[in-house]
Amino acid sequence: MIQGTELTKSYRRLQVLKGVNISVEKGEIVSIVGASGAGKSTLLHLLGTLDRPDNGTLCFNHQDIAGWSSTALAKFRNRHIGFIFQFHNLLPEFTALENICIPAFIARTPRESAEKRGLELLSFLGLSDRKDHKPSQLSGGEQQRVAVARALINHPDVILADEPSGNLDSKNARELHELFFRLRDEFRQTFIIVTHNEELARMADRKLTMADGRLD
Repeated sequence: MIQGTELTKSYRRLQVLKGVNISVEKGEIVSIVGASGAGKSTLLHLLGTLDRPDNGTLCFNHQDIAGWSSTALAKFRNRHIGFIFQFHNLLPEFTALENICIPAFIARTPRESAEKRGLELLSFLGLSDRKDHKPSQLSGGEQQRVAVARALINHPDVILADEPSGNLDSKNARELHELFFRLRDEFRQTFIIVTHNEELARMADRKLTMADGRLD
């Protein structure tokens, strides 16, 4: 489903990615590990079209999207890619349901349909009774599950997760990891996860190691 070939990326004189090749199939969970500064987050940003490679090709479902316009990429990103970060990045003034629905509203999904999908996700994640709570009223684990629901709202092809459990205690981290695999098993959801959590990395279908700007 995703094919990155000879991806390179430099920032000024620092070459961060030095010809990365990566292939991910639908319904697969792939973890990426490596030391800080190895280029893991940079690669995730390229795969998520948040940044562009200097060289190389990036294909989604056999379409090379690396040369698309910023407007086309933004639309593609909104509809096909979900993001989960270490910090949930929920908007404090909105409720859990409103936060979940934001990507759907950006995609011009009618409010009724967006909220119906949002409520279904809240139910699946065991958060139905928290739909009207604002982030400050939720625990850390609940906040991150709301962020997962937000990532899922537009039925993305792939979810990119950057240290998703890095800000959680061990119990909530374990529950989040189990949730990823439940989503894969029930919905064939695809995940690419950058993590320092060895337990999560080992649970993945494949563990890739990044060192010195390359994947092993």
